[in-house]
Amino acid sequence: MRISHWFAAGLILASMPAAAQVQQVDAALPATIDNTTITDEVAIRTDNADRMTVAVSVGGKGPYRFLVDTGSERTVISRELANRLQLASGRSAILHSVMGANDVNTVHIPHLRVSGNVISVIDAPALGAANIGADGMLGIDSLQSQRVLFDFKAKTMSITPSAQPLERMDGDTIVVRARSRNGRLIFTQAKIDGKRVSVIIDTGSQVSIANMAMQKLLAKQGQHLLPDAVTIESVTGEKMSAGIARVPELELGGVQLKDLSVVFADAHIFRQLELEDRPALLLGMNAMKAFDRISIDFAAKKVRFVLPGTSMRDGVRFASAS
Repeated sequence: MRISHWFAAGLILASMPAAAQVQQVDAALPATIDNTTITDEVAIRTDNADRMTVAVSVGGKGPYRFLVDTGSERTVISRELANRLQLASGRSAILHSVMGANDVNTVHIPHLRVSGNVISVIDAPALGAANIGADGMLGIDSLQSQRVLFDFKAKTMSITPSAQPLERMDGDTIVVRARSRNGRLIFTQAKIDGKRVSVIIDTGSQVSIANMAMQKLLAKQGQHLLPDAVTIESVTGEKMSAGIARVPELELGGVQLKDLSVVFADAHIFRQLELEDRPALLLGMNAMKAFDRISIDFAAKKVRFVLPGTSMRDGVRFASAS
């Protein structure tokens, strides 16, 4: 079984100057999503790996399908699309993926439109389309002052300023506070059998991925790996074998996720986030789709989970402490 994990984290720009002059952004268009922009809802689809994609335009052309990846620091474009659009080259960079650090070429995306927003992305990594699995990925580099709402029930996504009042969301809602590290939101109060674990929301991963420290924690509780092995594949094409197990209960704020499938890997990304020595996991789409809606507020460092209707709560329920 192959698990696709498109985690493009921790882009570090090299000091080498760009090989070509970077194009200037049209002054009539906003360079980034700012704190006053409000978008319309945009339809989201899921691919064969249950990852979310949205339609975007680049330089007025498209639409192209980009993955929505809340675990990625940077917006990424496929090398093939960048060449076809003749995008200007950017600086050399080091890309930290789930498996390691790699030198990559970058490009400048002057006008990337998502619904009503126009974003300018400087030094966007250009990677092979076959490895990305789409035309590109939308990362969190332009969302630091924003709130992103994923409505899994309606299959829509919207982006609004964090400073704007939050619209009332129907259904039971649990608010979980997080810490920010390299732009990502990390929950440090999550627990498994009373033991703290660090959790990162990652809509770019098909399945939740945990580090070896969590495997040791679960082994002490009598949880063992399932006989089937899986293969994780990163955006740079690297592959890694991993074991899989089921977590009986993961308590995240006021919610418990029950019987969650988790892949265990000695992954580079946990070292890059300085989480290799404590139980940690990237919460993937197999956990997200249990909810009706998820609102991720990067500025306020809050995530709101809207629970499904009572009849649909087999795998998600309130924690007894709530």
